[in-house]
Order: sequence, then C-alpha cells, then structure tokens
Amino acid sequence: MTTTTLTMVGMPPERPFSSEECAALVRAGIIDAGEQADVLAGRHRFTVDDYVAMEASGILYKSDRVELIDGVIIIMPPIGDRHVGGTDWATTLFVPPLIGRATVQLAGPIYLNDHTAPEPDVALKRWTEPGSGATGRATPEDVYLVIEFADSSLAYDRGAKLARYAAAGIPEVWVANLRMQEVTAYAEPSGSEYAAVRTYRAGESISPRAFPDVVLAVSDFMPPAGPDTAGTP
Repeated sequence: MTTTTLTMVGMPPERPFSSEECAALVRAGIIDAGEQADVLAGRHRFTVDDYVAMEASGILYKSDRVELIDGVIIIMPPIGDRHVGGTDWATTLFVPPLIGRATVQLAGPIYLNDHTAPEPDVALKRWTEPGSGATGRATPEDVYLVIEFADSSLAYDRGAKLARYAAAGIPEVWVANLRMQEVTAYAEPSGSEYAAVRTYRAGESISPRAFPDVVLAVSDFMPPAGPDTAGTP
C-alpha cells in the first residue's frame, strides 16, 4: 500500500494577511513588493525560513495558533482545557523514563520540508545534552514519535496532518481522541499513509515503538471525559 496524494481532509482555514502586514513583510525582506497582491489573495506560498522570519520580525508571535502546511499558514482552533491537561500530563509521564534517551518537546515545530512545519502537542526526538548548543530545530530524522491531542481538531489531525507526517517519514504518530477516550497509534509510513494502525482504549497500555519499556496506561494520560472548554487563542 502506497499513497502519494496528500489528503486535505479537515484542513483549517488559511490565515489572511492585511495590507499593513504585507507592507511589513516587504520591509522585513520576506516578500518582494510585487508579491503583495498574491499574499492578499491567498496565492503566495511561504517557506519555513519565511515563517521563522515572520516571528523574528513581529508579524507572527509564539502565542499565535498557526501552522505552516504546504506553504500555507493555517489557523488552528483554540486549545481546550482537556487538550492542555492531556498534553501536560503526557509530557510529565514521558520525561522521567526518557532522560538521557530522548528529548520531550512540547508544542514545538517539526520541520518536515521547506514548506511544512506542523507543531505537534508532544514529540519525542533525539536526545541532546543540555548546553550542547543544539538549535532545537527538529527534522523527521530526529523524531521517534509525535502525539496529537484532538477534539475540535480531530479531522485535521487524522487527515491532512497525519498524511504529511507519513509522507515525511515520521515513524510513529499517536492521535489521542479526547471525545472517545482512546488513542490510535499509526506506524510504518508508506507514501502518505501508515500501514500499521491500532486503537487503544481505557484499560489498555501503550508504548512507543522506539521505547517499548516505557509503558503507559491509556487512562493515565487521558483527561476525564466531558466537554472540552476552549480557552482563548
């Protein structure tokens, strides 16, 4: 099974740019003056370097809920309370057994290619010693596992985003479905899909393929069932 066409299922809306922001992009050297019309019309495709430069120049901020997918800056929905709780608790559970073995990254970008940099809720990536001077810019070769906690973003996490992880060769992805209190593990990327898919529910345990000795009960890092109250973006 090999799929080469990347799905667009659940893709969030594109972030629009105002005339003032376009002018700021020109001043920062991110686009040329002649490209402003394409940016305003949503036809321009940004690179990862453009995306990073927007933050450095104050056009985008770390607090903005956006991701760069296929050169398009998309708007992510606000994070709800259970989403935050699941992310924080999963991080807490992973850190102690993985010290010296893997770095646990919280809500940081993974640079899949020159035009795509999603920000998974949690990522297990290659260990770097504190003070080593590493830049922190993670590429697919650095990543063991990414985890997405999903409620309002479920269609995107299981569709367009998952397809891009597979196409980039991310070896394993967990999508924690907050609505159903279950975790689906995807492994063995092939084209833009995963050949191995298994869903784990309450009462079961799950382990990263890269670290089979790290065993987590699904219920241990799933927030209690109930409505997810979204916070402000």
